[in-house]
Formats: sequence, C-alpha cells, structure tokens
Amino acid sequence: MIKRIALSLLVFLLFVVDIYAQCPMCKASVESSQSRGVKSVGMGLNVGILMLMGAVYLILFSVGILWYRKFRRSQSEYAG
Repeated sequence: MIKRIALSLLVFLLFVVDIYAQCPMCKASVESSQSRGVKSVGMGLNVGILMLMGAVYLILFSVGILWYRKFRRSQSEYAG
C-alpha cells in the first residue's frame, strides 16, 4: 500500500512541469515585468510557489508515514 502511494506521488511530481496557478497580484506583476523585458520574475514566482507547495506535501507525507508506522505497531501488539 505504502509503495503504491509513494510511486503515485513520484509519478505525479515527475509530470508536473509548469504550474500556472498564481494569485491575481502575482500574475499582474509578472505580466508587467514581461512587458518591460524582464522574464526572471515569473520564473522566480513559479519556483517559489512550487517550493511552498512541496513543503506542505512533504510534511503531510511525513505525518502519514509516522501514523502508518504507529498503526502498524499497535496492530502487531494486539495480534501477538
């Protein structure tokens, strides 16, 4: 079960190349900077969004693994 979840997460992360979900203010900032010829602002915002999103998923994944291990230990104590 855990291997299938880890594999699904890995496949999902490998196929996520570009994410264009930005707040309206960020989008306006990127559009105005691109009209002036500066293209690094948009790339920086996208990387920042991905880092913030990745941190949340890493925390959730870690908590899930800890919960699964604790659940597994409690099941083995009742069985034996």
